[in-house]
Amino acid sequence: MALHFLSHAQQLARHLRSEILQGKWSGSMPGILLLERELGVNRNTIDAALKLLEKEGLLKGQGAGRKRQIVLQENHTPKCLSALRMEVRRIVRMVKQIPADAWVVGAGSREILAWFAGQEIPIFSLFGRHAGFPIAAMAPDKVPAYAAATRRLIALGHRRISILCHRPQRLPWPAKNQQVLLDELKAAGIKTNKFNLPDWEPTSEGFTAQLDAMVHHTPPTALILDEPHLYNAALHFLAERGLRVPHDVSLICTDPDRSFIWSNPSVAHIHWDHRPVVRRIVQWVNNVALGKNDRRKSSTKAKFVEGGTVGRAPKKIL
Repeated sequence: MALHFLSHAQQLARHLRSEILQGKWSGSMPGILLLERELGVNRNTIDAALKLLEKEGLLKGQGAGRKRQIVLQENHTPKCLSALRMEVRRIVRMVKQIPADAWVVGAGSREILAWFAGQEIPIFSLFGRHAGFPIAAMAPDKVPAYAAATRRLIALGHRRISILCHRPQRLPWPAKNQQVLLDELKAAGIKTNKFNLPDWEPTSEGFTAQLDAMVHHTPPTALILDEPHLYNAALHFLAERGLRVPHDVSLICTDPDRSFIWSNPSVAHIHWDHRPVVRRIVQWVNNVALGKNDRRKSSTKAKFVEGGTVGRAPKKIL
């Protein structure tokens, strides 16, 4: 098989393409001198990369001395907030580029929802940090389930309990679900600090680095993982290091997942029914279509399901 190596211009074009599609720039590209200062790449390579993007049709030249225009397909939209790195400025650009009668914002941070709440267009917050904003919202009420899960771990002798969640749930201050875990630990006489709710870079590398640091310094005996993909990543991490679940570390996932049906041992998780959430969004869309100012906030019940991934705290240090 023949190997194909990308030139410097091709590598830069790939990077610029990704940044454009993620919304870093809109309307027109910065000039070559500005890109040279920002990227630390010589102007000849930048010019060659921009010409490659012109050939693709992603950029359109406007003549000598004028900025190239960005040309996006009408059906192009970023996949999710994480694709925009949760940056408000990028999301604002995207929203202004896309004609829409209403927006459903999934798992938005307070900063993102604060901006949306200031717009005239109808907004629906699906999960996210919507408390205090005059917008419609729907989410499972996990507070009682978080409390039940934490109490169960404490009853099984766990004292080193950490929850790994995404930044919107822990900044600028802990969300209700995360705060109830800290409150339950304090009520049991367990001192809390950054170990219980650590900050980590929102990448797979950042997640692995955080787990590495925890295992080597203050090994947790129980991990609560926010969302199934973090649960699966933690499970693989522990397996690669020879740590058994639940003998060495107990695991709890804060959401249900269809794949859990096939898991052995069964996965301890927080269960909630997605159907009321879907019905509420459909109801909101219909109300918006009728011109109604629907800003109601709703919730659905959630419960802690104890599975085989939870056990007694190990007597020895990992």
